[in-house]
Amino acid sequence: AQVVCRQLGFRATGAYYRGEAFFGRGTGNIVLDDVSCVGIETALYRQCHHRPPLVHDCTHNEDVGVVCPEPFDGSVRLVGGSNSSVGRVEVYRSGSWGTVCDDYWDYRDASVVCRQLGYGSGTVLTNAHFGQGTGGIFMNEVACTGYELFLTNCSHTVNHNCSHYEDAGVRCSQTCFDGSVRLVRGSNSLEGRVEVCRNGSWGTVCDDSWDNTDATVVCRQLGLRHAIGIAYFGAYFGQGTGSILMDDVRCTGSELNLTSCSHTTFHNCSHSEDAGVRCSYICFDGEVRLVGGSSSLEGRVEVCRNRSWGTVCDDSWDNIDATVVCRQLGLGSTGTAFSSAYFGQGTGRIVMDDVGCFGSESNLIDCYHTTNHNCDHYEDAGVRCSYICIDGEVRLVGGSSSLEGRVEVCRNGSWGTVCDDYWDTNDATVVCRQLGYYVTGTPYSNAYFGAGAGSIVMADVRCTGSESYLTNCSHRTNHNCVHSEDAGVTCAGSGASVEAIIGGVIGGIVFLIVVTAVIVICVVALNSKSSHSRARARQAAPAVQMTSIPHKLLVLQLELIHNPSLRQKINLLLHLTQII
Repeated sequence: AQVVCRQLGFRATGAYYRGEAFFGRGTGNIVLDDVSCVGIETALYRQCHHRPPLVHDCTHNEDVGVVCPEPFDGSVRLVGGSNSSVGRVEVYRSGSWGTVCDDYWDYRDASVVCRQLGYGSGTVLTNAHFGQGTGGIFMNEVACTGYELFLTNCSHTVNHNCSHYEDAGVRCSQTCFDGSVRLVRGSNSLEGRVEVCRNGSWGTVCDDSWDNTDATVVCRQLGLRHAIGIAYFGAYFGQGTGSILMDDVRCTGSELNLTSCSHTTFHNCSHSEDAGVRCSYICFDGEVRLVGGSSSLEGRVEVCRNRSWGTVCDDSWDNIDATVVCRQLGLGSTGTAFSSAYFGQGTGRIVMDDVGCFGSESNLIDCYHTTNHNCDHYEDAGVRCSYICIDGEVRLVGGSSSLEGRVEVCRNGSWGTVCDDYWDTNDATVVCRQLGYYVTGTPYSNAYFGAGAGSIVMADVRCTGSESYLTNCSHRTNHNCVHSEDAGVTCAGSGASVEAIIGGVIGGIVFLIVVTAVIVICVVALNSKSSHSRARARQAAPAVQMTSIPHKLLVLQLELIHNPSLRQKINLLLHLTQII
């Protein structure tokens, strides 16, 4: 019963069955008999044990039924199709189902929907192919990489100008697509026996030479980019069936897909040697994330401390604090504060209270705060970010990781694309350098990472390769291009080279000196003003900050490595100080 409910997009916990044709006798064939599920599967027919189809000793007096509890936020379902694998895509949010607008809807989005429902690859259908839905349109401009576990994890907007005649649909294949991976027979979606798709069928991986580096590549391919993989051997998650497709796997750790790793297809293995993985997400102290919002721009604020997530109490929480959170996440320069667990109550520890930011901090934990509190989770703080990009910024969109994608440039506060006329390695390398990746970039043309939208802001780009910013390269703004010519880039390598780290630390030191000087000036000014409690709290910040500079350098160094947007902004700041 749990598997059926999960496959239909409902909660599995609390599901129960009704036997003896409780909901009435069916007609036609009885397809399955002796069904035996562990309870963690996502597809009844494909993953649970049962007799061969149509083989049974039953009558319709024994037809089984299921009662499912309410679905959870982020559930998806297919409506209006001829069977459960086709239909209009609907998403559950805050107690109701809504549709998805078909703007930018493509095969990667469809495949995420199908995978979430336990199917294989997906085919896109648009223009309300399965009929128009009703109620809200919950998602627009969906842009999945193809590796997300849930559709709501994909980049999307909640604001739209769509009507229901634009409702998106999918047709899911019962077969998988080559190179995809899945985890089977684990206790949750983060662990299990590793299975790889080849020629439309799933097979296992032999555990010869299997290690944590290989496991981490699997986790990354599944969309868990910051997870650390733990390798398991000896069919720890149970023996698979069918072919053993890979042996002697040796990943370097930089691969985006398991099949890109060195391996052999010939083997002397049995299924008692099937490899497994557990993906363990370990955050970096000082990281922040937004949870429970309707888009990636809003949510409950959670902060990483001692490698686990905790919430922030809303005492003294205001828009200045919210803005620091948005800036740290690279989501623009304006934040709106929410209190009283507006985005839902968190769990675990409350790690910050009485937060008092000046507004110039790069990280929330750099703000004055206390760790002792008298708060409860109904006081969890939240944020909504208004994203306005800075002219000259670049970003990569539509790739399978932060190292690749369609090149977009900010102009007049909006993102636009780059035409691929004359686009070459020099141009790609400048983009990578601006993002903080000190590697040779690989250029892509003809909208390799998908066609963008909006303006095409640069054409005929001709970089020498020594420029720090793409907009410093020779280029034109007038063009005769279309979005099928959008340029793309892959920044090969880890993206955190020695040069990047050293440069980042030096930049961080300069940045901290500037910020510390500003703080000292502010403290002098504050001493002559009122002794309001909030001001006193903020005045205490410099003493804490100036005595913990080594800690902040470490935090800043980690953030520089893992946040290309921050590296880019610090480089822009240093460039401006040199001009001044």
